[in-house]
Amino acid sequence: MADMKTAAFLCAGCGIGERLDLAALAKVAEREGKMGQVHTHDLLCSGQGVQAIRDAVTRDALTHVVLAACSRRAKTEAFDFPELALARANLREGVIWCQPEAARETTQEMAEDYVRMACAEVRRLVLPVPQAEAPASRRLLVVGGGVTGLTAAREAASAGYDVLLVEKTGQLGGWASRLWKRIPVREPFAAPADTGVAALVEAVRADPRIEVLLGATLAKTAGAPGRFEVDVTVAGGASRHETVGAIVQASGFMPYDAAKLTEFAFGTTPDVVDQAGLERLALEAAAAGRPILRPSDGAPVNTVVFVQCAGQRDTGGQHLPYCSGFCCATSVKQALYFKDANPDVDTVVIYTDLRLPGNLEDFYRSAQRKGVTFTKGQVTGVTGGTTCTVHFQDLILDQAATLTGVDLVVLATGQVPQSGVDIEAPEEVRNGQESVLHLAYRQGPDLPQLKYGFADSHFICFPYETRRTGIYAAGPVRRPMDMAQAMEDATGAALKAIQAVENAAAGRAAHPRSGDLSYPRVRLEGCTQCKRCTVECPFGAIDEDEKRYPVFNTSRCRRCGTCMGACPVRVISFDNYSVDSVGAQIKAVEVPDEFSEKPRILILACENDAYPALDMAGLQRRTYSAFVRVVPVRCLGSVNPIWITDAFNAGYDGIMMMGCQRGVDYQCHFIKGSELAYTRMSKIDDTLKQMALEPERLTTLEVAITDSARVVQLIAAYAEKIDAIGLSPLKGFA
Repeated sequence: MADMKTAAFLCAGCGIGERLDLAALAKVAEREGKMGQVHTHDLLCSGQGVQAIRDAVTRDALTHVVLAACSRRAKTEAFDFPELALARANLREGVIWCQPEAARETTQEMAEDYVRMACAEVRRLVLPVPQAEAPASRRLLVVGGGVTGLTAAREAASAGYDVLLVEKTGQLGGWASRLWKRIPVREPFAAPADTGVAALVEAVRADPRIEVLLGATLAKTAGAPGRFEVDVTVAGGASRHETVGAIVQASGFMPYDAAKLTEFAFGTTPDVVDQAGLERLALEAAAAGRPILRPSDGAPVNTVVFVQCAGQRDTGGQHLPYCSGFCCATSVKQALYFKDANPDVDTVVIYTDLRLPGNLEDFYRSAQRKGVTFTKGQVTGVTGGTTCTVHFQDLILDQAATLTGVDLVVLATGQVPQSGVDIEAPEEVRNGQESVLHLAYRQGPDLPQLKYGFADSHFICFPYETRRTGIYAAGPVRRPMDMAQAMEDATGAALKAIQAVENAAAGRAAHPRSGDLSYPRVRLEGCTQCKRCTVECPFGAIDEDEKRYPVFNTSRCRRCGTCMGACPVRVISFDNYSVDSVGAQIKAVEVPDEFSEKPRILILACENDAYPALDMAGLQRRTYSAFVRVVPVRCLGSVNPIWITDAFNAGYDGIMMMGCQRGVDYQCHFIKGSELAYTRMSKIDDTLKQMALEPERLTTLEVAITDSARVVQLIAAYAEKIDAIGLSPLKGFA
């Protein structure tokens, strides 16, 4: 690059100057790293240090800068230089802190390698600029008019964004509008509370920023963040075409079909209802100004039994295997419907586990004080007649028991998400499902689903996010929850949707590399049209043109680099992350010869979990092998096999690939990255055999962000394995 002007800045702070020879590092940066100028400062992250960098940038028109100081994850605000191509050498966490007792020679070798690596990396970086695209829409689409959708719409409108709210039924409010009362959310947590749904609906209707379409469904959803093109079928069959910037799917849930619970006599006697059925009875009673009556004959209810976990937590595979969470508090609320109306009504809640976290413990205590009986037991059956008989196993006394003369039995069934078409279900099942979004994606018409049919939005690492960039799941479609949780969830999803439209408008990436201006570039003249990038992209960001060349939809792209790792001819790259930029770091390490007895182990560490874990190990002064050299990667899915062969050809003795947990309970920020890397590397044995190398020299490991202690143990165990195998036979040929 003809106009590249480079400089390296070395920091002496945090003990770096005491443990390392900075003058020697400066010579490495200048002579081997080919930096145009090298500066040393006592504390680079201080105001004076940052100003010194800025002064040099302005004075010498610098374009590419290396900072040899702390981890790239530290001091990001101080070292925010968006006008520069920037690389960082981790001398603090990655050298002196993880080698607290090491000899100066050992730490110096590590530091010099990291300086070489950073210099090699920065010379292959290009300052990204946003891709010019059509002006982005900042209007949000909310699908679903229940309490989740209403809250999302209100929160977005309050933040100054226009909202189109689409509800397939003829009224707003969803299941919450079918409740008489709700679980309390404020002190004193003593009694059921008003739902507040009517006020929420009125607020939405009165908001000038929110347009509501009732009796409307999505016929087609195409496009990407900032420019989704949506066809909406409205009442009467007419169609409207809308452009929106982001989408919140709040399509809610359906109660589990209690008709499947034949052992509880549901459907054979009207005096056995589910929780939704009891809410109907309560609303009818309130409207008539009378107590809740028996459905069968309209007689007063003197005894009512609530059966918890009806059709839930089932290990037999017939019903729901999960707990819906809200049901315990709902049964307490409904028991108080009776007790608050008539303290003489006998109310019994039969439970296996009662889950009332936080302040709901006070709600439970209130019910106890009012005379609600809680019995730990497992209901085995209900028989009908003039009154009902409830059969259960008393789990305290460990004996069979019955309750007779029961006027009403209430089944606490769970929530089943209305997620749309499950693309991984058998075809006969998919054909019977109704799509919610009708996505025009090659991957399918709806959001991918996790186990149990909930929309794919990982509740631990990144709630609301889905594999379809700019589309966010909220409420019970994401996981079972009550009204309070759904409203909080809606707020989070609305904020993520706002972030998505703003990122799209600025040409930036979405979560988790929010703010990244780079995007995939492809040299079509080298493309073999193998379609691996298209198929492996976790986010549906790559399509194909009529000649089968990849077409990148950059607004959908999360910048994970999975396409780069998939490409066998290495024609896909990013300005600030490429096969060359990582490959240059790998090659920059000074690999000792076969006589030095100093192995070199390359660690390709996921920047989201494994690299932070290594940083934390350094922060905690945990010592790991000084023979490792760490290269952070965006995702293990971005690892191109050429890095593996280049490293072994350069004389590395072993390679550790550290990524996130894969599988059903994945924690990979890019969904499939770790899984794809594991699959790719499992097929590289033939290449290693051709190189006369043992397969054990390459290992793929799962490392969580909290594994600061475990990652040290993994490195130690692997270093021992390499010691047992012996140094690479390729060292003499490197």
